[in-house]
Amino acid sequence: MTTETIVHVMRHGEVHNPDKILYGRLPDFHLSDKGRAQAQRVAEWLARHDVVHVVASPLERAQETAGPIAATHGLSIDTDGDLIESENVFEGERVSPGDGALRNPRNWWHLRNPRTPSWGEPYAHIAERMQTALYRARDRAMGHEAVCVSHQLPTATLRRSLTGLTLHHLPTAANRMCNHASLTSFYFHDTALVGWSYAELAGQ
Repeated sequence: MTTETIVHVMRHGEVHNPDKILYGRLPDFHLSDKGRAQAQRVAEWLARHDVVHVVASPLERAQETAGPIAATHGLSIDTDGDLIESENVFEGERVSPGDGALRNPRNWWHLRNPRTPSWGEPYAHIAERMQTALYRARDRAMGHEAVCVSHQLPTATLRRSLTGLTLHHLPTAANRMCNHASLTSFYFHDTALVGWSYAELAGQ
């Protein structure tokens, strides 16, 4: 008999970031009012699902997003460091096109190789640790559902690694397909991945 398991990998909700910096792994970045509402809407949608395991990145915004989901199911939040945001040399700086750090020629060296990428944690390493976290959650929730709360680039890299896409990509919303509070769900028969889906349940 086949055991069916679903692992939902969720990006955290919108973050309060008035200075519009790349906050990366910096501490003390919390959900905005909108982000908290997004997390609550996803929790309400998942309330009718068979969720038995909730795990999040150690960063505050991920833990806060996981909170309503865990509470709805009477669960505690586990923490998995493999779900953390990717490293980036521009952490703490403004990096919008034509703005901040990217206007400084001294920083252009960091942009020399988008395939690695040269400005941060290698895509291959992100994919490896995210797969480890995914399979760990699958095993914890075997026969049920799990929710892993992570971040945009790690979640997009995980999806790309499992669906045969190149890991390097243009960092746009269309290419990453991972908006705030979205769910990228992976479906398993026993331990074999048999499908995936993407849903934006909380709006943008």
